[in-house]
Amino acid sequence: MLIWTGRGRTVILTVFTLVVLVVFVAPIATVLAASLAGSWTGPLPSDLGFTNFEHTLSGREVASLSVSLQTALLAGGFALVLGTWAALAARESPAWWRKIVDAVFHLPVAVPSVAIGLGVLITFNERPLLLGGTKWIVILAHSVLVLAYAFSAVCSALDRIDPAYRQAAESLGAGPIRVLFRITLPLLLPALGAAAGLAVALSMGELGATIMVYPASWKTLPVTIFGRTDRGEVFNAAANTCLLLVVTLVALIVLGRLRGRAAIRW
Repeated sequence: MLIWTGRGRTVILTVFTLVVLVVFVAPIATVLAASLAGSWTGPLPSDLGFTNFEHTLSGREVASLSVSLQTALLAGGFALVLGTWAALAARESPAWWRKIVDAVFHLPVAVPSVAIGLGVLITFNERPLLLGGTKWIVILAHSVLVLAYAFSAVCSALDRIDPAYRQAAESLGAGPIRVLFRITLPLLLPALGAAAGLAVALSMGELGATIMVYPASWKTLPVTIFGRTDRGEVFNAAANTCLLLVVTLVALIVLGRLRGRAAIRW
């Protein structure tokens, strides 16, 4: 909007396009090319085919994908419930307490995920809170990491809700529980859907904390991708990455459609 000349706009648009191509399009295109390659010794891949995807869609990779989906859905659901409850509670609290709650729930965003994983591993590796070696420690670590985003989404939506809805319901004799389930939560449905989608997407790609806590029986797909890359199996890792991208996009599309239907319904 601050560029008035046609030449200036052309330059800005060109620079923006180049940045998008280099930063976003090129890495994804490279991964896709590597997933189809049998070898890559020159400027372009060779021996193209779907052999890598045949390995990806069989055995351990499919099991890892199932683990990732289960972890993302459970962690996202837990974070959504806890984040919504915390946002609703903070809204009714004094301003000083609201600031403390906001800082606590956003702390995982400011801390490296590896630190979160190590903290969860140390805390929940002794009785009576013994979760080490189980799938629940992975789900807990993911829940902690995505909780801040669910909390933020609900807090932002609450700030946009007109208090007149609640006041009108209370003036007609509705109690707090009825107001919550008949007024507040229905108005929050689009935000809850967005928060769920973001939580699932972040959980599907999480690696830093996961690699600190995961047991051998609960290996997510990002951990499998990291392991294959570490062993030099780059083409198989690229195929697994494409599978992860596709499944994550499908999950987001499904959640987006559910959010849209909820918004239309209410």
